[in-house]
Amino acid sequence: VQLQASGGGSVQVGGSLRLSCTAPGRTLSRYTTAWFRQAPGNEREFVANIRRSLSSSSTNYADSVKGRFTISRDNAKNTAYLQMNSLKFEDTAAYYCGATERHVAGPMTHHSDYAYWGQGTQVTVSS
Repeated sequence: VQLQASGGGSVQVGGSLRLSCTAPGRTLSRYTTAWFRQAPGNEREFVANIRRSLSSSSTNYADSVKGRFTISRDNAKNTAYLQMNSLKFEDTAAYYCGATERHVAGPMTHHSDYAYWGQGTQVTVSS
């Protein structure tokens, strides 16, 4: 499964960006999709996930982004989104989308829970 992430860029503190993740040729609603981020020298960090449609498309967020980021999926466009508002310096990182068709009962907040990955898209937050 090839995932394609896009939408990164440079934004000022307090600004917004929307990231997109597509899976050409695949039905993304059959996959649990997640966003992770990785800053230089840091491990890949969970940001948010949205369960597959069979699991009610429930969502989960890292505490650091709750209330600021929203993950969603447009099944008609076969695209998952990460709307990021009120961006902070510490949100600066490469953002990756991951997906898996496996059902896992836990929160699925570890990168090893996901079998497929897209390339990163860089988000830089500055003053």
